[in-house]
Amino acid sequence: MAETWIRLLGPPWIESAGTEFRQLRGRKAWAVLAYLALQPDGTGRARTAALLFPDADDPLGALRWNLSELRRTIGADSISGDPLRLTLPAGWRCDAAAVLYPATTGNPGGDSGAGADAGADPRTFDGQLLEGLSFGDCPVFESWLEDQRHRLENCVLTMLYEASLAALACGNADDAVDLATRALHQDPFNADCHAVLIRAFIARGEHRRAREQADKCRDLYHRELGLGLPAEVRRALYDAAPDAEPELPANAATVHSYLDAAGASLSAGSVDRGLDQLRLAVGLAQRTGDGHLVAESLVTLSSALIHQAGGRGAEVADLLHRALQSEGVPSTPPQPGASRPGTQRTTAAPQSGAPRSAAQATAQRPTAVRTQLRPAASRVAAAAYRELGYLSVQRGIPDRAAGWLALAAKAADGFADEQSRILAIKGMAASDTARYGEALTALTESSRLAAELGSPRLLAFSEALIGRVHLQREELGLAAETLDRALALVGAEHWTSFEPFVTGLRGETYLATGQMDDAAALIDRSWVMADVTGDHCFLTLAAGAKARLSMALGDQSGAETWLRRGLETTPWYLWYRARLLDTAAEVAIATGAPPAGDYAAKLATMASRGALRELLVRAHSHRAVLGDAAAAEAIPWLAKDIDNPALKAYLARRGQL
Repeated sequence: MAETWIRLLGPPWIESAGTEFRQLRGRKAWAVLAYLALQPDGTGRARTAALLFPDADDPLGALRWNLSELRRTIGADSISGDPLRLTLPAGWRCDAAAVLYPATTGNPGGDSGAGADAGADPRTFDGQLLEGLSFGDCPVFESWLEDQRHRLENCVLTMLYEASLAALACGNADDAVDLATRALHQDPFNADCHAVLIRAFIARGEHRRAREQADKCRDLYHRELGLGLPAEVRRALYDAAPDAEPELPANAATVHSYLDAAGASLSAGSVDRGLDQLRLAVGLAQRTGDGHLVAESLVTLSSALIHQAGGRGAEVADLLHRALQSEGVPSTPPQPGASRPGTQRTTAAPQSGAPRSAAQATAQRPTAVRTQLRPAASRVAAAAYRELGYLSVQRGIPDRAAGWLALAAKAADGFADEQSRILAIKGMAASDTARYGEALTALTESSRLAAELGSPRLLAFSEALIGRVHLQREELGLAAETLDRALALVGAEHWTSFEPFVTGLRGETYLATGQMDDAAALIDRSWVMADVTGDHCFLTLAAGAKARLSMALGDQSGAETWLRRGLETTPWYLWYRARLLDTAAEVAIATGAPPAGDYAAKLATMASRGALRELLVRAHSHRAVLGDAAAAEAIPWLAKDIDNPALKAYLARRGQL
């Protein structure tokens, strides 16, 4: 059966191989189709009618006409019910749904519903959502459309980046060059894409082109940003793994010896030495020709780079993709699956040492890969998928993270410690995107498993994230209890590198209850400890807390100073940066400072790209305070599905609900 594609990215149209297909009539019909395609859980008829036909004499009647137009084009059974759900016929695909909704089954070769097959080429996803169409008569829908455009652009860019890494890992340097080049057309300042392109040129033996690409990147960053060559690009061009002594035998014993030595070095805080030992282990493993041993070494090195050295870029992602290739498992997350409620076919143990981010608790000791009774291949694959999911969460791409974590959960069957880590990352992603019920469910189960396993650091990590959810919802008693438990675990473990996160959250809980002295003591400690470890994520959080404390004490100048310091940091974690921008907008509005509008606009774009739903609502709230009528009108729509009484109370105080 020939495939029929609904192309919503770029100028909207429907294509079917070898035939001229009936197109929808009218921009509102395309708008209804796009809205339904991106509502996998369905959407109410009255809500859709009010959104798209706000000025019609009979909004529901106008919606019925457009639904009839969709049925005439797609099929009589394609849309039904209340809430409305889009069900595509067999052989139909929708590009926008393919980009956003990864399968929950973890089966990359299975039924792929309205989206793409697992091997779909991201180069076919090109253009803005409903490109060329505008909806000035529907300001709330226009706001939704702008947000979804940012989100889809971010996902397509990530798909190109991930596909280039996968191509490089399996030795297809030509495809890697093409994919990375296309990604750079979308985001010329993306250092990771520059790094992958340079690695691909080197893999093709084109060292001159690799140097030229680095020069282009250096010139761009200097000319436009006043910065030097990004470290990620420099490493791609110049870094080489240390060579093991040629007479040293390459076998499982020598590889495991280096992994164990690296674990001891990292535990002692000797990060550089530990990383060198891990790179030696990788080199020896590659000489053995044992794919599983190579994968084990690559995953262990990747985890150390992420959680001990703050690595988040192309180098780490490349190592993880190579590990999956060596292990013989898929190195791209699944595309959308039929298990989603909507747009479906009608056919059927933490590292010790000094972590650089809160998710250090998800890293496993180098020896842990080998100490379980279950097949190590499952553990290695689960760890690699989890780390890729974690990187996607931190970069603000929750739609892609879901695909990686689904694969991780499948590979971790039977491994309670790995399941606990995966659940912690799922909870983090759900919390970032304001799905607080899902977050608490995942984190509570992660905490239970960690307690049963006797893993205090993993338990502290999960408890701290539970405390963060309660703080966001202003459930301050629960937040205090949970964070106190996490602090006790952190103290008992002497886990100083994670302490800034928990201490800062506990300080903010004191601040919310008006206990200023206790708040100041813990927030000050959070800043000092983050500064000592050099963790930019925790520095960003601490700077925001210091600014909020300063405002509570009536020190506006101090708040502005701390915000400037916080905005100078470069955290990998998008949610941290967005939360600081939210605070900056609030402070600027309170003080009448000119940057208020700029902060709110940057927050809106960042929150849209990362699907940070509550922070997007708050961005619109700030814009509404500054006189943006369209933003004010969108607030009730955006806030409706977010279960957070604290957000509702905040908007009510501003007269926006």
